[in-house]
Parts: sequence; structure tokens; C-alpha cells
Amino acid sequence: MEPHENSHAVVDGKVRTLDEALQMIADGCTLMYGGFGGIGTPPTMIEGILQKGIKDLTIIGNDTGFPHIGIGRLVTAGRVKKVIASHIGSNPNAGQRMEDGTMEVVFYPQGTLAEKIRAGGVGLGGILADVGVGTIMEQGKATVSIDDKKYLVEPSLTADVAIVHAKKADPYGNLVYDKSGRNLNPLVAMAGKFTIAEVDEIVPLGDLDPENIVTPGIFVDMVILSRGVNWEWVWEKKPASE
Repeated sequence: MEPHENSHAVVDGKVRTLDEALQMIADGCTLMYGGFGGIGTPPTMIEGILQKGIKDLTIIGNDTGFPHIGIGRLVTAGRVKKVIASHIGSNPNAGQRMEDGTMEVVFYPQGTLAEKIRAGGVGLGGILADVGVGTIMEQGKATVSIDDKKYLVEPSLTADVAIVHAKKADPYGNLVYDKSGRNLNPLVAMAGKFTIAEVDEIVPLGDLDPENIVTPGIFVDMVILSRGVNWEWVWEKKPASE
């Protein structure tokens, strides 16, 4: 039987090159990223953004990594104009840029941030949170009372582009994560208007156990093969005396 004229599309699916992925990220865009201290942040995408010279980014994620690890590389290179995160303490360069006014930083408690991202991913307008009631966090925010308890109205978060890192993907973009590298990646994958998954391995359709798939391919627009981590983890550094 002759192969269907679109059979190659089934084989390739959403798999593309790094260059094609970078075409989706422009100066000034809002970029959401997975990762926790760099673990679970897509290294090939970060390197590509640096090499292409993309700048003036608004980034949304759990933290700003370390100075030369994860998303922190973009902060250190001065490519970020605004950060929405739960903390920046592991990256002194982020703190310095915040202090000297060259980078705006907006903080949210980690749970609130994760829920704001999740809400954006499932199409909700926002969430109700009691964290921050009666503090400076309440200033300028709408509030509601339910059963005599006061809540802040926290708008959901979405991004022009979301980048995530997974262990495996099939050509349709179904994703399996690696242990703690999962972190916020599943939530981030849902909240991007265009989501790019960088993966360590691309397997044929049918090879992934459906019970192990965390992010369904419906949330993923493009898949690229990772070139691997190209930074030294903090715990790998040798003491200066060695």
C-alpha cells in the first residue's frame, strides 16, 4: 500500500530545530520558564536566546537560578527587564539589578505564584489568596469576602512563550519528566500561548506509557532535542584549595 502523503508529518509531528524554536521568541516578549534553581530549566533554549541576542524580556518563573545557571544566565547578561518570581536570593546579579533599578522584580509567595500560573493555564481569570491580607501586598488589589474571610484577588499569569524541560517526548509533544526536574514545568507548559518543550529524548509514538505522561501534547506546540546542560552545578564546583 502506498504511504499517505502526510505520513512524514505523523513521524515528525511537532519536532523542530532550535533555530525554528528561537523564531518564536522576540525582543520584549513575556517568557515563562520551568525550573527550580536551574533544575528543570531548558539549557539549550537558554543558550540559544543568549546567542541570538534576544533582550528586554519579561520572565515568569519560580526563581532566577544562579548567576551562571539556568535562567540566571539571561539575568546576568542583562537580557531581562522584568522578573515575576517567588525569590531571587540565589542570584546576586538579580538582586543587584533590582537595587540599581535596571530590572523590575515582582515577588509572590511560591504557592500563590504556582496557582496563578496554573489558573492561567486552565483559562481562569485569577485566584483568591489570603496570604498578604492586611499587609502592603493588599495595596491596590481587589478583595472579596467569603464566609467572613477576606481574600486578595490575584490575576492569573500567562506568557507569549513558555519553555519547559522534560526527560522524554513523543512526536505529538506528550511529556514525561525526570524526578525533581518536573517542578513547575507542567504548570508552565499549560500557561504559554506557545509552548516549546526541550527534551533529552524523543521516542516514537506509542513508546510512552500513558500512565507516565504528565503533560499531554495538546499543551505543547513544539519539541526540540536538548544538547544537554552546559553549565556547572553549584554542588559540582571544587573548593578553591583544590
